[in-house]
Amino acid sequence: MHRKVMRRLIGAAAAIAMAGASIPAQAQDFINILTGGTSGVYYPLGVAISKVYTDKIQGSRPSVQATKASVENLNLLQQGKGELGFTLGDSLALAWKGDEEAGFKSKLDKLRGVTAIYPNHIQIVATKDSGIKTLADLKGKRVSVGAPKSGTELNARAILEAAGLSYKDLGKVEYLPFGESVELMKNRQLDATLQSAGLGVSSIRDLATSVPITVVEIPTSVVEKVGSPYVKSTIPAGTYDGQTADVPTAAVVNYLVTHSGVSDDTVYKMTKSLYESLPELVAAHSAAKDIKLDQALSGMPVPVHPGAQRYFDEKGVKKQGS
Repeated sequence: MHRKVMRRLIGAAAAIAMAGASIPAQAQDFINILTGGTSGVYYPLGVAISKVYTDKIQGSRPSVQATKASVENLNLLQQGKGELGFTLGDSLALAWKGDEEAGFKSKLDKLRGVTAIYPNHIQIVATKDSGIKTLADLKGKRVSVGAPKSGTELNARAILEAAGLSYKDLGKVEYLPFGESVELMKNRQLDATLQSAGLGVSSIRDLATSVPITVVEIPTSVVEKVGSPYVKSTIPAGTYDGQTADVPTAAVVNYLVTHSGVSDDTVYKMTKSLYESLPELVAAHSAAKDIKLDQALSGMPVPVHPGAQRYFDEKGVKKQGS
């Protein structure tokens, strides 16, 4: 009898062990970070965020994807093809509305906000020898306005329209990423580029060290005509080689966005580790100096993801006006 009991116990133990061996390890969290072109600000910040997540979110598998930036990122998030994306505020607002002209065939209703980050300064830079000093001087010139239907290109349309210009007034319009635009300017095949990015963007720094440049002013009157979400800003003297004076321009806030299919726990950890690692982000790009916890919900044009909201509730961060 004793032997039968022992055999049963051993058999039961073996069955439990086999069952345990068949239980899969905890699924790893894939966090695909959608950025922009490699010569912009989104990409190096995305790489820095990826490293933060690798170090601070146990079991996560972050990756970084170079894209055409805002519009593509938002469409990919709607399709569930990414967990975190960078975007300009005006692109995000248009995506939530479903503005087809801006590149959104229908309302992107799965988008959820994570946090406001830094403002994009709209930087129009011309080669000195092009003779371009004002927005009006862009008439008849060769200008790159950013990748087609990118956030930068939407900015270009808005600024030119407010200045009484259209693409038809330009001599030639190129739809190119930042790095390619700069290479054409170095080779005298392009007169100017409009780049919507954080201050000190590497592409314009590269250009300014290669050829003499002029940073073109966007007057306050033009910014006010465009209206929200555009605000007045300044490109401080010395931001780029040869820039000896402050230059008035326009800015639009950038956001990090996710989608409703990402778990609350994952988004909570993504948000928390980001704000606990701001020095690492600043080390990757100076634009991150403008990421402020008290401004995290500023102007957010889509619903905040519950995971991010949980972190902001813990920190007492409220949406402005609430």
